[in-house]
Amino acid sequence: MKPNLFVYKSQILTQGATEILQRILSSITEIFIIENKRLSITVSIGVTFFPQDNSYPDILIRHADQAMYRAKEQGKNCIHEFDFENDVAIKLQYRELEYISNGFNNNEFLLFYQPKINMETNDIIGLEALIRWQHPTEGLLSPFRFLPYIEEEPLAIELGKWVIDQAIKQHNEWRRLGIVIPISVNVSPLQLQHEDFIKQLNEILFLNTSFQAGQLEFEILESSIIKDTQHIAEVISQCKQLGIRFSLDDFGTGYSSLSYLRKLKTDIIKIDQSFVIDMLDDMDDQAIVKSVIELSKTFGRSVIAEGVETQEHGRQLLKMGCQLAQGFGIARPMPASSIPEWINLWNTSPPWICK
Repeated sequence: MKPNLFVYKSQILTQGATEILQRILSSITEIFIIENKRLSITVSIGVTFFPQDNSYPDILIRHADQAMYRAKEQGKNCIHEFDFENDVAIKLQYRELEYISNGFNNNEFLLFYQPKINMETNDIIGLEALIRWQHPTEGLLSPFRFLPYIEEEPLAIELGKWVIDQAIKQHNEWRRLGIVIPISVNVSPLQLQHEDFIKQLNEILFLNTSFQAGQLEFEILESSIIKDTQHIAEVISQCKQLGIRFSLDDFGTGYSSLSYLRKLKTDIIKIDQSFVIDMLDDMDDQAIVKSVIELSKTFGRSVIAEGVETQEHGRQLLKMGCQLAQGFGIARPMPASSIPEWINLWNTSPPWICK
């Protein structure tokens, strides 16, 4: 049987079954009279359809049973169809969450660092900590492979705390080598909104007494939903009292850029790489980059461009008034052990952009 004909027939059978179930529901819920008393019966119907739900018979019955309880939750006297696709997604979520949790407990996560520079002076102005997963079978995994699965989970809070602690410890190690460069760490709105965030931060700083909080910067993803801007604004204020700086990351790609810029007193705006990478060929992207640079000046913020892949990108940004940059054209993210050698090479080489 051809696949499209199979789907068509399945749809007809599903529709027919639904009509039968609706007739059963209607007949059972009819009011009837016994000895001059009006009586009624409520019914909840759960259903799943084979072969769309391609499970074993006992699993099919379990799915129909789950659907029946959902029908009861919806107020009875209704039919609920088991959502097989959603069930598969939930199972995948739980499975991936378990894998990630095991990886975290087995110390399989590590931090890479990507330099930021001032293109005008050629100075290294910062190092961004970027999490990676050294998976035992799949190799080195980028955050896009695992962070989406833990975005709204408690593990995200735990992992975020670990990143801050590890970045600070690494900064202390570099300082003993004579390398003192500010580090930045990505923090999610979920992490910032956690009631114990400030308490946990103070604990980390207390255990790393030689670290100066002024060497730390938190990057807030503007592309993430911030449910309570007032609370985060208060957290930012408390962190700033410790000397910590803030940047608004991925600017221009999120939900309410101007609103966040006005309410969240960050120090820096990071222009999202999606605009910077194509700005040499796309006039719309170039216009957006230029607008963000001007906007940052209006609001009294510093501005840094991500996605700087070539010296031509750098020259164009300098002409627009943006001196700070980060991207593959300058340096790719690298292990902490590679940073001292890269810094030495950078400082002994000619300026990245020759004037």
